[in-house]
Amino acid sequence: MPSKTILVVDDEKDIVDLIAYNLAQEGLAVIRAYDGEKALQLVKLKAPDLILLDLMLPGINGLDVCRIIRAKPETAAIPIIMLTAKGEDVDKVVGLEMGADDYITKPFSVRELIARIRTVLRRSAFRDESREKEIFDFRELHIDYQSYEITMGGRKIELGPTEMKLLMFFTRHPGRVYSRDQLLDHVWGDEAFVEPRTVDVHISRLRSAIETDKEKPEYVLTVRGIGYKFTDEKQSGITV
Repeated sequence: MPSKTILVVDDEKDIVDLIAYNLAQEGLAVIRAYDGEKALQLVKLKAPDLILLDLMLPGINGLDVCRIIRAKPETAAIPIIMLTAKGEDVDKVVGLEMGADDYITKPFSVRELIARIRTVLRRSAFRDESREKEIFDFRELHIDYQSYEITMGGRKIELGPTEMKLLMFFTRHPGRVYSRDQLLDHVWGDEAFVEPRTVDVHISRLRSAIETDKEKPEYVLTVRGIGYKFTDEKQSGITV
């Protein structure tokens, strides 16, 4: 079984060296970053199996790094354990709300840190196994989330990458309304600046591919004055 890769992000080199040494003793591969920008570059290059992320970083802080990673579909599922200074209770709460899987306070026990990492990795592996089985069925629409295969009434649908991300995102959150700005955050993430109206263009393309009549959509609906949602009729849903 290939070794799990842990990205350690902290601006204190001594702490990174200590963590890296002990993780290596446990058979885990380690990559290092000393600021938020470098961490995001490494995640984009090759997603690690887990990120150990300090909150207090130069430049882009840990909370923003977490937010950016969680906003992109291709990195949203990476487990994140946050390192916080003792007493930063507000930051712990905010970090967990932003999607951190766990946190540990400094100074920490190396044994406890390794135990937390192992626990989160096991939890992530279980989620991955479940996610591989996920399918979405609603009316004529069928999505296999593992193979990215989409069919309408048995006919295969080809989508561009952005339309694919939009559909995956919408169908994982049926019934919830998202503004253009929220869709930019969740689907486009930290990509180059994109005008909110660009969302409308991709919604139109998505509708052209999956709707019988894109002027009278049944799947991706417009909520006037707010944004878009995937229909929340009772028969839609994910099965495992």
